[in-house]
Amino acid sequence: MDHTLHLTRRMRRNRRSAAVRALTRETRLDKENLIAPLFVHDATGDPSPVGSMPGVFRRNPQQLVEHCKALHASGICAVALFPCFDAALKDAEGTHFRASDNLLLRALAQLKQACPELCLIADVALDPYTSHGHDGLLTADGCDVENDRTVAVLCEMALLQADAGADIVAPSDMMDGRVGAIRNALDAAGHTSTSIMAYAAKFNSAFYGPFRDAVGSRTAAGYLDKSTYQLSPGNAREALLETRLDEEEGADILMVKPAGAYLDIIRDLRESTLLPVAAYQVSGEYAQIHAAAQRGWIDYARAREESLVCIRRAGADMILTYFAEEMAAVLP
Repeated sequence: MDHTLHLTRRMRRNRRSAAVRALTRETRLDKENLIAPLFVHDATGDPSPVGSMPGVFRRNPQQLVEHCKALHASGICAVALFPCFDAALKDAEGTHFRASDNLLLRALAQLKQACPELCLIADVALDPYTSHGHDGLLTADGCDVENDRTVAVLCEMALLQADAGADIVAPSDMMDGRVGAIRNALDAAGHTSTSIMAYAAKFNSAFYGPFRDAVGSRTAAGYLDKSTYQLSPGNAREALLETRLDEEEGADILMVKPAGAYLDIIRDLRESTLLPVAAYQVSGEYAQIHAAAQRGWIDYARAREESLVCIRRAGADMILTYFAEEMAAVLP
């Protein structure tokens, strides 16, 4: 019996070999798409592992310089720095960000001098500096973050970071109006070439836990309610409005955070803007892949790459990911 189907279109023809699959691949992942988030602290001794993020370490500025040189040599062209401060340096107003010996500012200056071609992205937010762990200054009753007073502080922080060598400042606080205010402050100070990567659609996500361990911003209660300034996970239209406002205020790059659970937001944003779109594959996304792989439930390497390809496919031009170093070693 002849079982031959008389088909005009056989979809498997474009999948028949590795060479053909490579020729017809729609979404490609390159080293240049990846940004490595890095944690810096002031401790001596060996780099300190982050327990909830396998393979991720806190490094002091000297160690960070050597690590970034290696990253750049491997093909990673940008890093995002996040400081971890001793609890004794924190207070309710986050005043240590102004200190002349501020760890983040020292790290930026040393990195820019040692590796000038590496793009340095600095986090603009108060949560690493505040004793309460929130991204801004609290109201008098301590029940909420005060928007406008926080924005004034963020402008000051962004200027210090630009002075220290940051190529891109990245406000991650989700305060209203902060992008426009930071743009005006940077321009007035002569930093017209410093870019703003806005955390434009940052959701109040459960996937941030390991990051808060890494930077020491987790409260004693173990949970921070940031729902008055971060987006509700169910709100897609509000997310697009946030991104539109940041674009109108002068953002150069718009970010969606987290990435994996918000691929629809990345796609919607890609279709609504001509600006570059960034996505942050956050600590919880990274940790869950590791946890499942350690139990033998998934193939680690395949899941790692698939997660990143899917973020690219959704429309992200660049991805902040803790897999950056590993991917640079395996990508051509």
